[in-house]
Amino acid sequence: MPNQRLQFPGHDGQSLAARLDLPDGPVKAYALFAHCFTCGKDVLAATRIAQALTVHGIAVLRFDFTGLGGSGGDFANTNFSSNVADLVAAADHMRVNLQPPSLLIGHSLGGAAVLAAAGAIPEARAVVTIAAPSDPGHVVGLLGEHVEAIARDGEAQVRLAGRAFHIRKQFLDDVAEQNLLTKVSALHRALLVMHSPLDDTVPIDNASQIFIAARHPKSFVSLDHADHLLSRREDAAYVANTIAAWSQRYLGIDPGSLPPAVGEEGLVRVEENHNGKFQQQVTIGAHRFVADEPVSFGGLNGGPAPYDLLLAALGACTAMTMRMYAAHKGLPLEHVSVSLRHEKIHAADCAECESRDGKVDWIEREIDMRGPLTEQQRASLLAIADKCPVHRTLHSEVIVRTRDKAQAAQAPVAGIADNASAPAAPSMPAA
Repeated sequence: MPNQRLQFPGHDGQSLAARLDLPDGPVKAYALFAHCFTCGKDVLAATRIAQALTVHGIAVLRFDFTGLGGSGGDFANTNFSSNVADLVAAADHMRVNLQPPSLLIGHSLGGAAVLAAAGAIPEARAVVTIAAPSDPGHVVGLLGEHVEAIARDGEAQVRLAGRAFHIRKQFLDDVAEQNLLTKVSALHRALLVMHSPLDDTVPIDNASQIFIAARHPKSFVSLDHADHLLSRREDAAYVANTIAAWSQRYLGIDPGSLPPAVGEEGLVRVEENHNGKFQQQVTIGAHRFVADEPVSFGGLNGGPAPYDLLLAALGACTAMTMRMYAAHKGLPLEHVSVSLRHEKIHAADCAECESRDGKVDWIEREIDMRGPLTEQQRASLLAIADKCPVHRTLHSEVIVRTRDKAQAAQAPVAGIADNASAPAAPSMPAA
């Protein structure tokens, strides 16, 4: 999935940092995404939803509002109206340089912003809100005890989600003047309202008010079990897939025109998607997922780390091999699960290791076998686990041949011995 970094001028001329997620194939529609209050374009919900929509042929532009993330400007000078103006500026940029957005998506206060901005973006045919407040003034409640100080002193320093923000009285005055439900009733766009009944940040009553105020066509989807920030990957994926299915009729997308994107069989492709420091997009045949590093190592924790993937390969191969063996021998194996951990240990502390110096890789594998198995059958299954192909690969001589794609036509493939003088790779954290 291609991913481009963009910049464009915001409502007051400040440079806004943006990211454009593109599908592998032709673009069927363009969407504009507005993030939650004080969040940013790279918040997990925005990232996951945008990437999932590209699988359906929908390109997504997401950007940091003025004063947030990589965008210029002072957050203290912004308010709800400036966010709406930034959205209109983003649509203007898309209209000139890409295609105008036919789909507007907003999360939390970003949902309220897209409702307010839709009237100024005539090409938008469908609008989606996710956990959106029915009144932008709802965010005042997030400021808690600081509201009185802001009203009295004209400004205050407020901590939101662990970060400090400068809030001025003009922000309070601006949200107090908004009448969002009036704009919703005059929306004249297809509307999808998505909200979790468990949302303790923006209660679901807000979704009811938006839905009642809107005219048809309108739809509501309950995000059962989801939290406000859609922190679980499966919730973000459900939101994206639902948006794609719902919006097709309004965006003129023919479901049959979206052939499944399938990579070359046997080829694993890994490429940077430029989300955070380490994140990679992995394509294996028809399967796509993200690899990343934990936050503690400088990543976004957007997907499994490299060593996690290695353990997953060993665990999957182990369970598959045991299942094939049990089926072949007629063993009553009802269920098998494999738990694995990896660490680096000192060779001197390892009685089973041939090496005595430095550190060695240690993988702990625990297998849970269920079913009416005899001790002999359990022993046979445990023995066959060590014969799974991935296990044998890890214990055999492995040659990794590396070449520069740009020079592949001019130079022979270089083996490990040829790379002896290559610079050492930076050490990666162990899982």
